[in-house]
Amino acid sequence: MTAKHWRIALTVNGEAIAREVPVRLNLVDFLRHDLGFTGSHVGCEQGACGACTIVMDGETVRGCLVLAVQADGCAIETIEGGVDDDLRQMFHTLNALQCGFCTPGMLLSAAELLRANPDPSRDDIRDYLSGNFCRCTGYQAIVDAVETVAKARRS
Repeated sequence: MTAKHWRIALTVNGEAIAREVPVRLNLVDFLRHDLGFTGSHVGCEQGACGACTIVMDGETVRGCLVLAVQADGCAIETIEGGVDDDLRQMFHTLNALQCGFCTPGMLLSAAELLRANPDPSRDDIRDYLSGNFCRCTGYQAIVDAVETVAKARRS
């Protein structure tokens, strides 16, 4: 370990990982380039677009704003680690995705919303997903998908 590198140990999608990483490497780049989890994307690199969304110790975070060394000892989940199958299926069924760039962040955020609020209004859904930008869908189908899954889970 050098002054410019640090050894980290974390769990990614249930698998224990230990690596030496540059101290300035952000978490999403570590996940993508070092570990091959390419579902989360680098978009704006400022935490505004949500393309880099991952789950860290049970909460969604912007992977571009977290350094890999900050994830030492944490449990990380990426879209490859699984998200609710019913959410994935409903996004597909209702065409709530087009190019797919925003989809992993949308799915992870929607899953977090439904865990916190199993009965969200359409405004709740829009508000919760407002930090995830989509340039293709116009959001209507995304909100429909999340609302449909919430209703199905309640019945």
